[in-house]
Amino acid sequence: MQLAALKHRTESEDCFVISQHHVRIRFHSAKNDVKKVIVHYTDNYLDTKTDKTMAMTKAGQGQVTDYWVATLNAPYRRLKYTFEVIGQDNSHKIVGDRGIKDFTAANLAADSSYFKLPYLHEIDQTKTPDWVKNTVWYQIFPERFANGDKNNDPQGTKPWDPQDHPGREDFYGGDLQGIIDHLDYLKELGVNGLYLCPVFKASSNHKYDTIDYLQIDPDFGDKDLFAKFVSEAHKRGMKVMLDAVFNHLGGQSMQWQDVVENGAKSRFASWFHINHFPVKPYQGPEAGGPNYDTFAFEGQMPKLNTANPAVQDFLLEIATYWVKYFDIDAWRLDVANEVDHHFWRKFHDAVTAIKPNFYIVGEIWHSARPWLNGDEFSAVMNYPYTLQIEEHFLHKTKTAQELVEALTDQLMMYRDCTNQAMMNMLDSHDTARLLTLAGENKALALQTLTFMFMQTGSPCIYYGTEMGMTGGEDPDCRKPMDWQKKGTPFWDEVQKLIAFRNNHAATIGNGTISLSVTSTGLIQVKRIGAEKITALFNTTPDKIAVATNGQVVLSQNFADGQLAEHGFVIELAN
Repeated sequence: MQLAALKHRTESEDCFVISQHHVRIRFHSAKNDVKKVIVHYTDNYLDTKTDKTMAMTKAGQGQVTDYWVATLNAPYRRLKYTFEVIGQDNSHKIVGDRGIKDFTAANLAADSSYFKLPYLHEIDQTKTPDWVKNTVWYQIFPERFANGDKNNDPQGTKPWDPQDHPGREDFYGGDLQGIIDHLDYLKELGVNGLYLCPVFKASSNHKYDTIDYLQIDPDFGDKDLFAKFVSEAHKRGMKVMLDAVFNHLGGQSMQWQDVVENGAKSRFASWFHINHFPVKPYQGPEAGGPNYDTFAFEGQMPKLNTANPAVQDFLLEIATYWVKYFDIDAWRLDVANEVDHHFWRKFHDAVTAIKPNFYIVGEIWHSARPWLNGDEFSAVMNYPYTLQIEEHFLHKTKTAQELVEALTDQLMMYRDCTNQAMMNMLDSHDTARLLTLAGENKALALQTLTFMFMQTGSPCIYYGTEMGMTGGEDPDCRKPMDWQKKGTPFWDEVQKLIAFRNNHAATIGNGTISLSVTSTGLIQVKRIGAEKITALFNTTPDKIAVATNGQVVLSQNFADGQLAEHGFVIELAN
């Protein structure tokens, strides 16, 4: 048995409270190395002779790891536990708080062999909003969704042309009125969460260079119109998520312009990470190093010093303002990994004090454990998960087995409730569009989208995906919405997929997930909760026989018991 692979951490993703008297635990062993794991557990203050035992279930297999899970009852809200591990070679060990020991009666009885959970405090329990698990998000880039009011079009607005290839500085006139005008369309599509890219005053079309966080950009409307948008969305059962850029300000903001003009004497000089004065012109890395820190090396996006109490007060006022006075339901936080943890904890406490079930999503493109312990973010944009889906389905750089192992590893990095709140997307304003990534093969795009919808987490559709829009990397992925494609066969299939996710949210949003590859090469996703759902995906070029035993609720390229290339079949167990 590979002893170095036997791992467990208390009060982490390996051990977390799921209810007042229940704890879920996970144990790691080397792949195919262990045949049985038994957990022994009792109350902290009881003799180990009172142990109960439970055989752990193998929940999945990663690249090099087998994962074992169990749910333990703690009637007095205290727990101690240890692991009995039996290897394929019949070696027999105890894995506990003070290391690995031979399995003997004396070692099993020793209190030092046990991990401890001193008390299950509800206030320490990592929680995520339940409503998110029933939400299908729709991401809107406001400048490109719909032009509802030509009176607020910026100078030089281009004609609305979905076939155009936008330049970085182009404007097409999209606004809040255009979104309001299409809320019934979004309701018909089936989405129930609206994620808007920034709507605050800024000089660009994308608005990630904020000038004033307390104003709606005049190109989009005003606060009264925004309040109407939120109200109308809520009437239709839709949550509203805004995009906040708290890592940096726009170069035209009042604060930064004061620093440009007054240098070290500016009252805002300490608001930024300034290396030396003057701050203009900006010096990039090729010119001896930046004179001030920015987002990437973008001179018009100076980085805020969020350790400064004045900056904290400024940003927290903004964060709470739109919750208190406009009733938004969520913040998506841009460049969230570059802001200090100390500030994010203050941010979390401020917004959840107003709305306890508020949803906080960080833009983090890598593993995000430090932000996901219940005191900062609810979830992150789940790029490390969904980009691996694309690697297999779209780019063919991962085999089916490599995919399910990688996804299992990702799932085991976080607590169950965190996985359930993750924001899953295949494309966005920062990436090429799904259909373009699929080589404009609509069957492949729909198969990939369906696989993503079967995963744990809250799925997100980028505006126009349902229309079969194409587009390369930014800014080509930000074309004006093609409203002529509503009701096409592809649109109908996306609507059916969203309806399926809504109708089975109790299981897909909250149930367990198991990923595997069948002996015939199909990827199998099993979801178990209020019901049992099994989905099979054929990513091979061959037709493969599939025997269905339950009710087929969704399929593609499936006929006469044969699942063809780019096909999938989803069935409910009888």
